[in-house]
Amino acid sequence: MIRIMPAEDQQVRVTWALPRYGPPGRVSVVDDFNDWTPGTTELRARSNGKRTAAVVVPRGTTLRFRRLASNGHRFEDADASARDDQGCLISV
Repeated sequence: MIRIMPAEDQQVRVTWALPRYGPPGRVSVVDDFNDWTPGTTELRARSNGKRTAAVVVPRGTTLRFRRLASNGHRFEDADASARDDQGCLISV
C-alpha cells in the first residue's frame, strides 16, 4: 500500500506499508532519494503489526522505486501507477 499525504511547504509525505503477514525478514524501499541503498529506508514494525516507511519529497516528484527484501528479492507494489524495467513509478 502507498499513501500520499500533503506535508509542509509544497512537499508530500509518501508512506509505504506492508500487511502483518508480508514477506519475512527486513524490507526496504530503494530509490534515487536514498541512492538505491538497501536498509536506508527500511519498513519498520508498528504496534498494529504492519510495517511502514515514509519519506518527504517535493510535490510533483516522480518516484521510481522498488521494495527489496533481505534475501535480495525485489517485489512490485500493486499501488504504483506504472512500472518500467527499473521499478515502480508514482507521481506525487
